[in-house]
Amino acid sequence: MSSKLKNITATKFIKALERDDFIFKRQKGSHKIYKHPRRGNWVSVPYHPSETFTKGILEGLISDAGWIEDDLIRLKLMRK
Repeated sequence: MSSKLKNITATKFIKALERDDFIFKRQKGSHKIYKHPRRGNWVSVPYHPSETFTKGILEGLISDAGWIEDDLIRLKLMRK
């Protein structure tokens, strides 16, 4: 799955979180923290707007968000 994900920045990832109803709760240092109102999961996004995430960071963020491949396609982070 992650091999199809490239050049995802914090800004792009945050837009996808917001499309999936995550709500910004607070910021601590360079991390923006979001919570999903129904599922209750939290995602802490390291915010450096123009830098792309490494594979490991991106996989962790996707896992924290509870997303699967269909979600990534729906949220326009990945193509079919």
